[in-house]
Amino acid sequence: MGSFKKIALLLMLSLPSVSYAADFNREQIIKLLKQASKDQPANLRRKDLKGLNLSKLDFRNADLWGADLRGADLSYSNLSGLVLDLTVMVRINLSHANLSNVSIFGVSMMHSDLSYANFSGSRVIANLDYSNMRSANLTNVKWGADMKNQPMGLMHVSLNKVNLSHANLNNADLSRSTLRFANLTSANLNNVNLLSSDLTAADFTKANLNNANLTSTKISDANFTGTTVKNTKFNKVQGLESSRGLKSNP
Repeated sequence: MGSFKKIALLLMLSLPSVSYAADFNREQIIKLLKQASKDQPANLRRKDLKGLNLSKLDFRNADLWGADLRGADLSYSNLSGLVLDLTVMVRINLSHANLSNVSIFGVSMMHSDLSYANFSGSRVIANLDYSNMRSANLTNVKWGADMKNQPMGLMHVSLNKVNLSHANLNNADLSRSTLRFANLTSANLNNVNLLSSDLTAADFTKANLNNANLTSTKISDANFTGTTVKNTKFNKVQGLESSRGLKSNP
């Protein structure tokens, strides 16, 4: 069974056998947030919030663990420091949202708008395939697989066909991630750790890969045209012969 199938099964088992509590509307949630504090956070735990307009709200004093946020609009919202493990976030809009230092584990965020979002310092093990992360801030993120804690097999971040163009991944840990066909054009990947990642057909055109670690990566059909690779580690890479642009780089 694949890692994310196991996560999905874990999510299903963690949900209550009865239906979620009554839906909230935007006004009710605003009221809850105004009354909330760090000691008594707004209880949105496992609540059904599908499709709601929750943009520009401050959720820092809220408990959103396991909430259903499918199709919700949280653009420009502040979720900094929250634990969002086992939430449901397919097709969510988090454009320009503050997700710094959040924890997101066992989650599908496929087909989501995460453009210009701030994920700095976050810990994410989730499926973000097909999402838009253009110009997102991923500095100092810890999205690499934790090899000391793999009770269900390899748990890693999936970024297949994700738009990461112009994103800032300075000092990011994406070890053992999958970025097949990802768009990383003009992205800043200075000092990024991509150890043992799958970069098949990824586009690094004009990206900054200085000081990056690509040891044991798969780079078949990847495009490195115009990419800067000063002090970049390409040890034991697979598919070098079919990649483009590396021979012309220093």
